Amino acid sequence: MNAKEIMNSIESAQMKENAPQFRVGDTVRVYGKIVEGNRERVQVFEGIVLKKQGNNNRETFTVRKISNGVGVEKTWPLHSPNVEKVEVVRRGKVRRAKLNYLRDRVGKRAKVKELIK
Repeated sequence: MNAKEIMNSIESAQMKENAPQFRVGDTVRVYGKIVEGNRERVQVFEGIVLKKQGNNNRETFTVRKISNGVGVEKTWPLHSPNVEKVEVVRRGKVRRAKLNYLRDRVGKRAKVKELIK
């Protein structure tokens, strides 16, 4: 076995079997585990998915929300044990892979149209 095969076997063992299915532009609710001292709790972070990047167990996604008039972005590893679940609130209709332009927009202009099937 060469080094690449060893890395792939280690990475595949760490991947989640039921990884959540969502796309860029979707509004998602991320349930993340937070450790405070010796207590562990689940905190919800809801916002629009700006980008997805990487592959295998290194895949990450960035979620942006507006909190008290300030934009907050958080990048989550998709296969992390600290991400309990990702729930899709609504599907977004977008035509590109990275929504970095949303950072400059405010109010109604920062919305993404809903995809209705």
